[in-house]
Amino acid sequence: MDNTLDPSHPDWGPFGRPLFDDPLARALSRVGVIDIGSNSVRLVVFDGAARSPAYFYNEKIMCGLGAGMSETGRLNPEGKARAFGAIRRFQMLADGMNLPPLTAVATAAMREAEDGPAFRAEVEAATGLRIWVIDGEEEARLSAQGVLLGWPGSYGLICDVGGSSMELAEIADGRVGKRMTSALGPLKLRDLAGGKKARDAVIRETLDHLSKTMGTQRDRLFLVGGSWRAIARIDMHRQGYPLHVLHEYRMTSKSVQATVKYIEKSDLEELRGQCSLSSARMSLVPYAAEVLRRLVQVFKPKDIAISSYGIREGLLYEQMPQALRDRDPLIEACRFAEAKDARLPGFGKKLYKFVLPIFRNSPASRQRLVRAACLLHDVSWRAHPDYRAETCFDNATRANLGGLSHAERVFLGLALLHRYRNKREGTRFEDLYDLLDGPGKQQAEILGKAMRFGAMLWMSDTSQDGATLQWQPKNKVLRLILTRDAQPLFGEVAESRFGSLARAMGAQSEIKLL
Repeated sequence: MDNTLDPSHPDWGPFGRPLFDDPLARALSRVGVIDIGSNSVRLVVFDGAARSPAYFYNEKIMCGLGAGMSETGRLNPEGKARAFGAIRRFQMLADGMNLPPLTAVATAAMREAEDGPAFRAEVEAATGLRIWVIDGEEEARLSAQGVLLGWPGSYGLICDVGGSSMELAEIADGRVGKRMTSALGPLKLRDLAGGKKARDAVIRETLDHLSKTMGTQRDRLFLVGGSWRAIARIDMHRQGYPLHVLHEYRMTSKSVQATVKYIEKSDLEELRGQCSLSSARMSLVPYAAEVLRRLVQVFKPKDIAISSYGIREGLLYEQMPQALRDRDPLIEACRFAEAKDARLPGFGKKLYKFVLPIFRNSPASRQRLVRAACLLHDVSWRAHPDYRAETCFDNATRANLGGLSHAERVFLGLALLHRYRNKREGTRFEDLYDLLDGPGKQQAEILGKAMRFGAMLWMSDTSQDGATLQWQPKNKVLRLILTRDAQPLFGEVAESRFGSLARAMGAQSEIKLL
């Protein structure tokens, strides 16, 4: 078995050489960012595989720095006090974690307020931080880069809504293009005189202006920001959607319109409790919903995706070398998990080679999931055997993994569930299975049973491949070829698992001994 993770190893095949242990990547393994927004102040500390980092620490304080600015032109006094306290706390936490210097950015409220420069100087003097006050186009660029962290090579329109502004950025071929900023933040709309009629006029005029520069977008619309995520959570609630993971949640223009109407007709306090939203967030949802309804009418996106990645992740992406940016975030995260948690790190690569004949004619998107599953096949071994299958499914579907649609999460979860369990019925996750179509469920079961069987054929690092699969789809024959050295590994349990795999494929099984 090849359990080496030595970067100098000559053969990494489709996985490529590991980069998470490269010096350039190690420098990003523990990075802290403070985001000082118009509505909230947040500290995020990224950790782990730098290309697809885990959130080592994540704390948000709803400060409302920009509340009332439309009338006064100044930061909200109570919001300043709350933000000052939050930032001092975050700096002390960073010191306690022995982090490198924090990156702190401030957006619309601090850049537009009359007393913004004075507040910035006060905070910097008290904490030793350096705060970067960025303009709207830079905010749009960083938010777009955050989306690229999770969707490399993606295309479409990024829309990032904050408290006091809304930014648009175009992405194509993995690069950020045109960028624009506007005053369509829900805090500003809430403070606008003239009520709903005045808001509708401002929203319509502003979006028409934005569309003339950005052009209509028939591709994907990526929604970034807490107000959009709150609306997506309400959309999930309205439709009874079973997987409560906001990142990569998809909506259509039709469902957006239905959810906006649902919000308008609902008791907001009751809805807030049902969707587990804070009072501060819920108070802005109706204003954000008015913008979103018009946004999808103007830009007519093909589909709509929620991104949990935004400006903070964009700041991390900014620090990445290009070699790291070019990597697949899913595969890098899975390789990091294998190196950290598997009993025999490196075996996932050999297991992938073993099961690949079954999936050789599958599209690249499916083979990518096969690679991910093979890397993760053993990372939950510490769980109790009776719960290992469910633990695997839960981890795959709810983990912080980039580059995975919800259907792909379920495929990965089912494959790992079948790695430890023949049948998927009788679990607490059955309501999630229908996010995957019938052929996808069958392929996930086949992959899981192939890994379940292949994991029994461990051999030493120095041995040649002792077992090989051959798949003849026309004749429906699954052949196992065993060398003399490997034959003792093919005991009763292994034989039973090989038979289970063949039955799942609807195939006749054959064994060839060399």
